[in-house]
This record gives sequence, structure tokens and C-alpha cells, in this order.
Amino acid sequence: MTLEFLMKDYVAFNVWANTLFVNWLKSKPLGLMSGEVPSSFPSLRSTLLHIWSAQDIWLQRLRGSSPTELISHTFKGSDTELMDGLLQNSTAFRDFIDSRDSRYFSQKIGYTHTTGIPYQQFTTEIIQHCMQHSTYHRGQIVTIARNLGLTDPPKSDYIGYVREERGIK
Repeated sequence: MTLEFLMKDYVAFNVWANTLFVNWLKSKPLGLMSGEVPSSFPSLRSTLLHIWSAQDIWLQRLRGSSPTELISHTFKGSDTELMDGLLQNSTAFRDFIDSRDSRYFSQKIGYTHTTGIPYQQFTTEIIQHCMQHSTYHRGQIVTIARNLGLTDPPKSDYIGYVREERGIK
């Protein structure tokens, strides 16, 4: 198993997991999206928006730009538009990574943080960080949802994805 395979698989897992969560949330009353509970971000909506915003800025950096504005600072769309935007961005992230060859995964890229600090990091560190970040916040979505009375969150562990994708029983 190569580093290229692992990175491409991890971004495919992210699409799979985000799709599970979006489909699940779309089946629930939309009013729950703005219900507030104590968490890093107070609602399902704000947590999903944070995931999308982080994915987007990291994808832009991987593409060679250094954006200064986060989606979370400007997005005013509906909950459905938010969920669709997250999935579109997750797919774009996967498609970009899928289009890279093996050399891409051993190189460093430079970008400037929104605070103005310049960084140089390996692409694999950025990809891994971004995907783990999304996983972390999906866990928070489960906790927020449970606090709002939802008891049937999807199972989105990586091993579940691997078993489903590889047909392992």
C-alpha cells in the first residue's frame, strides 16, 4: 500500500462519510440544524459550515493559492445549500487529489495563513490534517444531534468505509 493510495483513499472516505451525514441530516426536521447545545460550534449548521470552510481553504492551498476569506464568514445560504456545498467541496477535494500523481505526495507546498504567516508543509500533512479535522467534527455532530434528541446517527468509521468499498463482510 502506497502513500498515494492512502491519501486518495482517505479523501474518498471523507466524501463517503460526509454523504452519510448529509443524507441523514436531510431526513431530519430542518429546524434541528440551528438548535444550540454546548460544543465547539453551537449547532449542527455551524459545525457543518466549519467543516466545509476548512476543507475549502485547505483545498485552495493545495491548488496553490492563499485565500484570506473563509466561507464561514460570508455564507448566508439555506441549510440545504450548506449541505450541498459541503458535498460539492468534498467531491472537488477528492477529484483534485485523485488527479495527482505519486510525486505530489512527497512534495512541500507553500501558502500564507489567513493571519499572514507563511508556511511550507508536505501535501500529505495537509491532506491528513484536513481529513482528520472533518472526522473530528463529524464526531461532534453526533454529540450535538444526540443532545437534540436524534438517536440514529450514521456509523462513519473508516473501517466501515473500507469494508463497504472492498466488499468485505
